[in-house]
Amino acid sequence: MRTVFEISAGGVVYRRREGEIEIALIAVRYDGELRWSLPKGLVERGEHLEEAAVREVREETGLVACPEHRLPPIEYWFVEREGEERVRHHKKVYFFLMRWEGGDPSEHDWEVEDVRWFPLDQAIERVRYKTEREVLERARGILRGSEDR
Repeated sequence: MRTVFEISAGGVVYRRREGEIEIALIAVRYDGELRWSLPKGLVERGEHLEEAAVREVREETGLVACPEHRLPPIEYWFVEREGEERVRHHKKVYFFLMRWEGGDPSEHDWEVEDVRWFPLDQAIERVRYKTEREVLERARGILRGSEDR
């Protein structure tokens, strides 16, 4: 089986609303199931990680956001069928904590079924994958720490 290494970038987009921190999540349909996750995608040739994160957030959510803090990357493996061949993917994803600046979530791309804002703790419960929950928990520590300043 062939193995492909991929580098992606994405964002934990937040806003403060009525004293509460909210996080933007995307919903993607996979095997008939709606899965909530953080926006992310492949880094294009010659693109910096931060640039890719901003672009992917814009494409997948319709939102404009400003990177404030680089979060620790996550890594995972999965197998996908490409035609007749099964391909093993090793993916490393770099996330950035990003402050929401504007945009319209209805302008998300075709791959995304829905974009919604969730209260931070609810977003942590809602995301499908453990590694993304860990990213959100790290972001929560940073965001709640900044409330004390």
